[in-house]
Amino acid sequence: MTVKSKVAVITGGGTGIGKQTALLLAQEGADVVVLGPLADELELVRKEVETLSRRCLAYKANVADEDQVNAAIEASLKSLGQIDVLINNAAILGPAAPVAQMSVRSWTEEIAVNLTGSFLCCRAVLPAMMEQKSGKIINITSVAGQRAYPLRSAYAVSKAGLIALTRTLAAEVGPYNIRVNAIAPGPVSGNRMKRVIEERARSTGQSTAEVEASYLGALALGRMVEEEDVARMALFLASEQGDNITGQVFNVCSGYKVE
Repeated sequence: MTVKSKVAVITGGGTGIGKQTALLLAQEGADVVVLGPLADELELVRKEVETLSRRCLAYKANVADEDQVNAAIEASLKSLGQIDVLINNAAILGPAAPVAQMSVRSWTEEIAVNLTGSFLCCRAVLPAMMEQKSGKIINITSVAGQRAYPLRSAYAVSKAGLIALTRTLAAEVGPYNIRVNAIAPGPVSGNRMKRVIEERARSTGQSTAEVEASYLGALALGRMVEEEDVARMALFLASEQGDNITGQVFNVCSGYKVE
């Protein structure tokens, strides 16, 4: 599944799924651009990518900020000459709270990063992709966007919106040979999921062990997804093997029960 000589932009590229995807694509021959909020994390990824003899640009950027997104994409095109793949991975978790208790600020911040940020990044890369008549956009959504997810309404809505954006954009830009797909992970093992479990435990009064058991009980395979699992699906879609796939949502979720 080669992406040799391709240029991939990955948001939320400093940690977790974003970092693993950046490293995997670099291993397979791509140059990468990583965007994220923390310069130190991005710099570590940049150094790791360069040990793989690939180029890497790192930009500290808030994807919800139009000017920062446009500046990072413009600089990437100037330095690397092209953008072949965009992976919208950046997302924040927000609080675990029922709708009746959620603040407007929390709702707005989560939608801004998780959904509007992806829209801004898509819009920024599309002119270059349309001109070259080729491109791949991969949106990291969630199974939370396909089911009821009590206490996480803003997150679920942002991820459902990202699925709708994926399907609509795929229809719009297909004539330009731009493929747009989404990956919907289930619970992903790691520090991020640990925070989700802790936040839900605080909100419900359950123990973290009880909350974790409830997540695992909803998984057909009885285990959480690994970050690398999502990265491998992103590689498949970014490679030539995914050239005739667009407008689709791929659940990488260990058989998570979607209601």
